Amino acid sequence: MSDPKLRNFHEAKWDEPVIFEQSVTGSRSILFPDVSQKAMPVTGDVSDLIPDHLKRQKSPALPEMAQPQVLRHYLRLSQETIGQDINIDIGLGTCTMKYSPKINEQFVRSSKFTEMHPYQDDDTAQGILKIIYDFEQIMKEISGLDAVSFQAGGGGQGIYANAAVLKKYFEDKGEADQRTQIITTILSHPLDSAAPATKGFEVISLYPDENGYPSLENLKAVVSEKTAGIFITNPEDTGVFNPIIREFVDVVHEAGGLCVCDMADYNGLFGLVRAKELGADMCHFNLHKAFASPHACMGPGCAAQCVSAELEKYLPRPRVRFDGTRYYTDYDDESSVGKIRQFQGSLAAVLRAYSWVMSLGVDGLKAVAETAILNNNYMMKRVLNEVRGISMSWAEEAPNRLEQVRYSFETLLQETGVDAEHVNRHMLDFGFQRFFPSHHPLIVPEPYTPEPTESYSKADIDEYVAALKKISDEAYSTPEVVLTAPHNGPISALENDHIEAVDQLAVTWRSYLKQHGRP
Repeated sequence: MSDPKLRNFHEAKWDEPVIFEQSVTGSRSILFPDVSQKAMPVTGDVSDLIPDHLKRQKSPALPEMAQPQVLRHYLRLSQETIGQDINIDIGLGTCTMKYSPKINEQFVRSSKFTEMHPYQDDDTAQGILKIIYDFEQIMKEISGLDAVSFQAGGGGQGIYANAAVLKKYFEDKGEADQRTQIITTILSHPLDSAAPATKGFEVISLYPDENGYPSLENLKAVVSEKTAGIFITNPEDTGVFNPIIREFVDVVHEAGGLCVCDMADYNGLFGLVRAKELGADMCHFNLHKAFASPHACMGPGCAAQCVSAELEKYLPRPRVRFDGTRYYTDYDDESSVGKIRQFQGSLAAVLRAYSWVMSLGVDGLKAVAETAILNNNYMMKRVLNEVRGISMSWAEEAPNRLEQVRYSFETLLQETGVDAEHVNRHMLDFGFQRFFPSHHPLIVPEPYTPEPTESYSKADIDEYVAALKKISDEAYSTPEVVLTAPHNGPISALENDHIEAVDQLAVTWRSYLKQHGRP
């Protein structure tokens, strides 16, 4: 008899061509009225309103299909997709995959929002400007810092924006040539290294000791008059919280540097810890993760960039201001680092996050963190006690975790020949999305990083653990079943070597046609 906690899952498989290959000349899904002869509601000569180089020379080569065929195409593709609302998406750790309330989707789909234009006059956009301004005040309270920008289009851009502010700050102080180094930790998000490097800084990475985080002595050994700041994720993607973070920050501050806190892993800290109390001068939060705006496969994202009062003047422009009567956009950019993204950024993510926070209130946000921590530690106890071949680094010195854990399947590999990627593929056979192993570098061998947020019930976690236990048992009894997975999906195992073959990658239909010499 099969485990009652596991579903008998089998995904649909359709031999579905790309939509361009299904095009039939003359087919139509919808008929639009001919507007070519209608007069535009303007006076005078309008022929020069659009420059010639921006005018299409011919119609776009869109696929031509009847409405039923369009519906079939996309519905078939949806049946081959394990979406966030279909599966128990615990596996995509560090991404805080949680339930996004559908009422918030109604807000962002309202014509009052979707038909707005970024160039319209501020007097006609008071509603959305008020939401931006009010949510900035909320984020100031959540972070403890003094000013906020939502312009960055995701966590990476948020870190880059903070690196840009830091660099501009030291340029204004006349110390840019001296302060050329940024310190980070190897288990902080990779962009905490990449973003400062993009701004021209030399990056020094600290490795963890037996506690799961770097020692204060190691930090002091690299801090100098060259130190511009520290970019640090806390807790890191291991779920280990650095309890001496304030001492880290004090050492950097004493050397004249700034502290930039990466708050992407914030789901276990709502109402418990603020960036200000950690000593941060700057931080960023991911609205498309912890604040319940859908992750949406890497977009549309939005980072809330928060800074101290001393750094406010460097934030990207435009900013939203309130003069006591009306809200308006301020483009004064004398000290600003300039634009990070067009206009005000991804306002759909801002509106969803604003709605989510307003619906929860202070007590609700704290309950989010407490539930996320409870879920993670419940799952951790079950995984370590029941799933053979899995282990957890720093278990003796730092046995507790916050919102996620970075496990290792190293023992499973040594004893059965089944590695983390094999387990990953077999998870698909139980109706779960592939899990997130780890950011590079792979400090933890054969890594696996789940994150059961507050969205998941005990039954959800039990079902997910049951799948892991089933796969582990199969690895020891019939490893060929795991090694040849997936079996119940639309496709079987694919090698990943092609991802590095740049000459073979085709991310658009147009590039595919070029690669294959087709017109």
